[in-house]
Amino acid sequence: MSEPSAPHDAVPEQLPMRPRRRKRSPVSKAIGVFGELLITAGVLVLLFLGWQFSLNGIMLNNQQASEAGSLSQNWAAESPTAAPVPSASAGAEPAGTFLYGEPPAGGSEPGTGDDFAVMYVPRFGSDFKKTIAEGVDPKTVLNNGGAGHYVTTQMPGQVGNFAIAAHRDGWGSPFLKINELQLGDPIYVETQDGWYTYTYRSSEYVTPYGVGVIDAVPQVPDATAADRIITLTSCNPLYIASERIIAYGVLTDWTPRSAGAPAAIAGLVGA
Repeated sequence: MSEPSAPHDAVPEQLPMRPRRRKRSPVSKAIGVFGELLITAGVLVLLFLGWQFSLNGIMLNNQQASEAGSLSQNWAAESPTAAPVPSASAGAEPAGTFLYGEPPAGGSEPGTGDDFAVMYVPRFGSDFKKTIAEGVDPKTVLNNGGAGHYVTTQMPGQVGNFAIAAHRDGWGSPFLKINELQLGDPIYVETQDGWYTYTYRSSEYVTPYGVGVIDAVPQVPDATAADRIITLTSCNPLYIASERIIAYGVLTDWTPRSAGAPAAIAGLVGA
């Protein structure tokens, strides 16, 4: 008895041939390589942004808090302990005068890159405090996470314009919330002499070449200054920086170091 034959379709008559891969043209290869490079670059940019806005930002903010606290502590150790006497006209002083008299003239000019003040802005956060250094060079000053002082402008408390700059995105983002300032918000600037309280008044947007904002009288280059102004400058919009956002305030109070810090920031000073 013969064995049954296999079904007709069990063994193919001929195995199909594997199609040959077409050789890629040089142009196609170049496009492929370029696409891979773009993907790699995109990944690197995302990694950099993640580092810039997370780990690096946290490190810079911690560093700023430590440096600002050290400045305050050093100044406190050098200050007199006797309580100051308020001006005789306290409670009845005319507009433009202060409870403890005229603020100091500003002292000696700091060296480029030197920290000479600490800034507190409650609107930016309950624990916000940043150093202010001389100069606005990004690499040596602003990238340290604090603010920088335009060297051609006045010092804290002086008649004229005390103008400063800081990053809004990246490098600790100290001025991230500059657009959230509201009329009447206090801006405190601490120096070796004491605390200057500026009050926010208004904002404007200018081109990157709008240098008139740091004139002694902002945007009026030939005017004679009569007020004590603070000007905060930063980039806008976020991540694009095609213009600048400017915030203005005016000095409304001055407190010598021997009188103690203003109550609103007393818990932050020297901490």
